[in-house]
Amino acid sequence: MATGEAGLASARHVPRPKRLEETMRGRLGRECVYVPSCRFGLFVALRHWCPPGGRVLMSPVNDDVIFFVVLAAGLRPVQAPLNPLDASIDVDAVPDDLWGSLSAVLTTNLYGNPDDAPRLRAKCDASGIPLFEDGAHAIGSEVGDRPVGAWGDASVFSLSKHVGAKAGGFLSCADPGLREALEKTCEDLLLPGRLTAELAYTVRPYAEAAVRGLRLRRAAWATMRLLGLTEREGIRMPLRPEALAGAVGAAPDLTASDSWVRVDMHDYRLRSGNLRLGRIGRRLDRLDEVLAACRAGTEQLLSTQWARPVPRGGAEGEAGLRAEASGDSPGAGQGPGPSAVARAVPRPVAPVVRPDPQPLFRVPLFVADRDAAIAALARRDIVVGYLYDPPLDDYAGVDFTDLSPDPAGARWFARHALPVDPLRACQVVDILEESGARPAEAPGGLEPTRG
Repeated sequence: MATGEAGLASARHVPRPKRLEETMRGRLGRECVYVPSCRFGLFVALRHWCPPGGRVLMSPVNDDVIFFVVLAAGLRPVQAPLNPLDASIDVDAVPDDLWGSLSAVLTTNLYGNPDDAPRLRAKCDASGIPLFEDGAHAIGSEVGDRPVGAWGDASVFSLSKHVGAKAGGFLSCADPGLREALEKTCEDLLLPGRLTAELAYTVRPYAEAAVRGLRLRRAAWATMRLLGLTEREGIRMPLRPEALAGAVGAAPDLTASDSWVRVDMHDYRLRSGNLRLGRIGRRLDRLDEVLAACRAGTEQLLSTQWARPVPRGGAEGEAGLRAEASGDSPGAGQGPGPSAVARAVPRPVAPVVRPDPQPLFRVPLFVADRDAAIAALARRDIVVGYLYDPPLDDYAGVDFTDLSPDPAGARWFARHALPVDPLRACQVVDILEESGARPAEAPGGLEPTRG
């Protein structure tokens, strides 16, 4: 991947946010427009390329905010079948007749694991529709010898994830001639910055460091819940279907959907001030160091027993899984009988570790009892976030989305994946070993279609 080091020195002397755009252009090889958040950039892209009422194929294992952005753009989400071991869109499982009804495809690249962008690009080209890449988790990942984000008609990135700036993002486009139009759309939708928001952003890191240093994280969350300051009681935010139906009826309109789209980031469409841009720039300059550390942590986590689920019944069970997936087994889809379960002695599958693994934002491990693992980590002040359970079609229902034609892979991944920060790999491995966490059992009949 190009790192843009040659252009970085000269970029330091151009006004913000132009310097940020120059830096990202050097990494991606495409025109990049700075935006206050990834979700804002995605809304701009959807509005620019998709007609109102269009249908967008997307992953059901995704942040619900992204789902609401698609609705806010006046579009109908269509949930895709997923590979169960990385939650990427299972291209082969998308029905042939569905492609002709779509207006666009949106990848997720969940936790930094790339979707199959080369094949999705070919499918979109054959159907005459745009491909959008959500690279929020994948700013350092590659697929097909290109960076994630270099395949789509447009791609969006977050500077809150690997960069750790808790603000900012990029909207990139394949056609440099569209930059001016995208910038104008952004300008029309941005809200004026607020001094209070800038000051809050400035002091937030110091407040968070104090909470961590005093080990008050759990007490702080409990206080926020007591005061009604949290917007999520569970993994998913409240759907509020009656109010959401009204917002959908007003779409395309970002303001009508603001109470859903702003969750976890109320500044998502505010113009960025110099204080914010300065910190974002300093964090972005350190991105390659962070990616190197993430790659090392990813490699360590992928070498553990939890990196892949264990097959049911050892080698015999593994062969049975392949038979069930191909439909050759007389009991395909029904699982093993009681005697088979009694004989089954799970053994770990040797994890397939890339010689140069992706610098994942989170590494999905598969544990038999995820709630127990989360509790064990919480006791050591490690909070597990970025869980997306249940899948979006189970969460929202047919009133707001087309259901996945094959939901099993998404449901299994959403229920079993334990997303681990690779920067805390050593701590997490020690805690999981001490707690006796066992690998999850393989998803019967849900063999992934790509390695």
